[in-house]
Amino acid sequence: MADTTDAAGLRRWLGDASIDSAVTELRPDYRALLVAAQGLLPGPGDEFSESLLKEAEAGAFADPGSHPHVAAWHEAFRSFGAKPKRVRPSVDALLRRAPGGLPRVDRLTDIYNAVSVSHVLPVGGEDLDRYAGPARLVRADGTEPFEITAGGEEEVEHPRPGEVVWRDAAGVTCRRWNWRQCVRTRLTTGTTRAVFILDALGPMSDDALASAGEALTEALLAGSPGAQAVSRLLRASAPQD
Repeated sequence: MADTTDAAGLRRWLGDASIDSAVTELRPDYRALLVAAQGLLPGPGDEFSESLLKEAEAGAFADPGSHPHVAAWHEAFRSFGAKPKRVRPSVDALLRRAPGGLPRVDRLTDIYNAVSVSHVLPVGGEDLDRYAGPARLVRADGTEPFEITAGGEEEVEHPRPGEVVWRDAAGVTCRRWNWRQCVRTRLTTGTTRAVFILDALGPMSDDALASAGEALTEALLAGSPGAQAVSRLLRASAPQD
């Protein structure tokens, strides 16, 4: 469990997050904006999260493949052997679903999915109370456990060697950079402490990334009065902020 009992605890946890040099070599233009929050109001989707999703659907970019940031993510996936038309970056998958309606998952997931679509960048959310140690972005060796659910049963699979993954001390938390999250740390209707990861590549400026982070933070705090949130920008290229 992450020590996130106060804002200082959140900052300490963020301070230990890292990007491995092997990822830096692959995409030196990569940046991750991490937003850690506590005191969140969890639960199923409600009027607040629904309004954000509808706004995102109405303004969604119509042709994901032609968007420079989505195209950059396709390129990044190919760089470690993934086929982006089969395993799409998360923002690409969401944008393609927007015309027919974005998924309704739970309150917190719906909030970050709305920000992902509105700002055209991958965003993920993880339950901090289910984390084991700090978040690390690495290239997998292929032995790391990754928990999934298949046919209603929990199973363990493993990433391919060289695949870019987010992980903690217990295993992989998200495969193929931002493609699929594990069962163990996923957000639930009981999550009150979470970390959100906003992924950016070259076509997205630092200002645009900061704007997406501000939108997410504002939505989280507006939807959870009394919540606290802190953030940290990680760069693939040193120094890290």
